Amino acid sequence: MKKNKKSTQTDSTKVMLDSIVHGIEEKKGQNIQIFDLRNIGHAVSDYFVICNADSGTQVDAIAYSVEHEVKENTGISPWKSEGFENREWILIDYADVVVHVFQTPVRDFYKLERLWADAIVTTVSPEHA
Repeated sequence: MKKNKKSTQTDSTKVMLDSIVHGIEEKKGQNIQIFDLRNIGHAVSDYFVICNADSGTQVDAIAYSVEHEVKENTGISPWKSEGFENREWILIDYADVVVHVFQTPVRDFYKLERLWADAIVTTVSPEHA
């Protein structure tokens, strides 16, 4: 029986999501949320991962950390990334998973979460010290 891509998270996607979250946590990214968009017909990817940071330097560091962790654990490089110039909102596109790293005021302004309110959202708890 053929598995429905929209209803089953693959092992490789789980490894990618875990790598992304780890990369964010390594650089102290805040308010990490994973949006499962697979059951939303008009979604541009299967998952969005969103986080924020307090400075452009930290946004930059998080984005590079994510790219490093994903490459190391999956061998996959981003299909496209943008926003490194201004470091207010960096987008890293892995096709099925898109990562958004915001400066806190920019995330608060755009409220990207509201656009995908019908997604299944997982909030990642901060690591315990």
